[in-house]
Amino acid sequence: MKLDILVFGAHPDDAELGAGGTIAKEVAAGKKVGIVDLTRGELGTRGTPEIRDKEAAKAGEILGISIRENLEFADGFFVNDRPHRLEVIRMIRKYRPEIVLCNAIDDRHIDHARGAKLVSDACFLSGLVKIDTKMTGSGEWQEPWRPKAVYHYIQWKNLEPDFVLDVSRFIEKKQEAILAYSSQFFDPKSDEPETPISSKNFLDSVNYRARDLGRLVGVDYAEGFTTERYVAVKSLDDLI
Repeated sequence: MKLDILVFGAHPDDAELGAGGTIAKEVAAGKKVGIVDLTRGELGTRGTPEIRDKEAAKAGEILGISIRENLEFADGFFVNDRPHRLEVIRMIRKYRPEIVLCNAIDDRHIDHARGAKLVSDACFLSGLVKIDTKMTGSGEWQEPWRPKAVYHYIQWKNLEPDFVLDVSRFIEKKQEAILAYSSQFFDPKSDEPETPISSKNFLDSVNYRARDLGRLVGVDYAEGFTTERYVAVKSLDDLI
């Protein structure tokens, strides 16, 4: 299956938190969108990998994505080396996305920036004809493929975005997808240990960041992205 957009996240829930509104909007516009989680989030204080697998599947259904896969890299310990790059390249060549979204370039969790660089490097390498990969399972040789653009969503830190996307009509869908991860986020009935992301303040912050980014560009809600190269427009009319 060829996808229009492939979203990578170091952990299940990264994609929803950083780009849930964008994913929902693009799906509603008829785009085929998929998510690849690098790890199962097995080092997370709350929940279990099995619980998070189910939550990720539910969140994907809410957003309407076409596929979701998990590379099962080691949470907290995966590195940006040849074997890990090749696994990401296999995903890129398998789904041949025009656009890739991935983790923040700088963040509180060490896996986020590392995942951002790993995916970005793999997107470049995926276009090189002298790197051979086979489809996992079938053993079929894969053709080179390089996405047209790689954009990084924003996570814990308030990074300065290079551009923002109006997600006003899809903020409720984003929130619904986030809340599918009931083991991870605010639940007054939960008796699990508190974490930085399990507080009500954190859950609220996802909403008020989107609201603030929207305010700055004259819409209700927006999501911000950074890019490694210039963003071009065909006309000044493309700007809102």
